[in-house]
Amino acid sequence: MVIERVVDWQDTDAAGHYHHSTIIRWVEAAEAALLERYGLRWLFGTIPRVHYEVDYLERLWFGDRAAIELSIAELGRTSVRYEFVVTRISAPQQHSTDQPAVAARGALIAVHAGAGAEPWPAEVTAALAGAKARDAPAAPAH
Repeated sequence: MVIERVVDWQDTDAAGHYHHSTIIRWVEAAEAALLERYGLRWLFGTIPRVHYEVDYLERLWFGDRAAIELSIAELGRTSVRYEFVVTRISAPQQHSTDQPAVAARGALIAVHAGAGAEPWPAEVTAALAGAKARDAPAAPAH
């Protein structure tokens, strides 16, 4: 699943580049789009996050356009591990570079929970396993 966002003023911090919290909001927006695509919107409120990691590699500035790519890396009995890459795809004229660059990458793990961790319902497993297979990155060409 790939979505695009523009770095808005409120996404930046006092140093002028994107604030670290912007990434989690964008990743969760990509997750919402993925769940919507596969008819799983009803999962909202039942899949808390238990782990989040991110490597910040490049700065994004006000006005930059970014692509957020989210994929299902692993689907467990009660959890899902998403991996994501945030790439600058364009920059405003005032920036010296308009080259695409990976700005951040990482992972987010969520669990299916009611009173505790619960196995995924069969329809969720089928939908997310299908999404994982369809959205799997292509093998690198050598």
